[in-house]
Amino acid sequence: MQKTLNAGEFRRKDRLLELINARRSKIVEVISCTFILLFTYTAVSKLSDVPRFQSVLSKSPLIKDYAFTISWGLPLLELLVSLFLFLPRLRRIGLYASLVMMAGFTMYIGYMIYFTPHLPCSCGGVLSQMNWTQHLIFNVVFTLLAVGGVYLHRKTQNV
Repeated sequence: MQKTLNAGEFRRKDRLLELINARRSKIVEVISCTFILLFTYTAVSKLSDVPRFQSVLSKSPLIKDYAFTISWGLPLLELLVSLFLFLPRLRRIGLYASLVMMAGFTMYIGYMIYFTPHLPCSCGGVLSQMNWTQHLIFNVVFTLLAVGGVYLHRKTQNV
């Protein structure tokens, strides 16, 4: 025997799904705001002293040939991703971009720890005060946060 739902049960289920979706949306907004703050802060910090940022990048054996391009391109990309995260229509792209950027930063830091741990960090502001291990942990946490943001955003779109 198959049980049928009456209209009242359908409304309760719809309200429950709406509540769950609203909470997911709020969590996605908090994650997006966190990345907006992070990327805007680091971009402004890098842009406020491009010669220093470029100098540190030029000492990295992995990216020294691209120091000039990265010193301008990375902060501008961080600001663009922040804009995407801010705009609801582009948030999905911003979350995926955040995930890709954080995964890339994490791999770069892993490389730096393994091959050249004595070099200074090229990050801006307070983040430059972290040692490489602290920075790796920070980036892993933010990479996981980006994964969570992508997952929850997809769930809110599929409900």
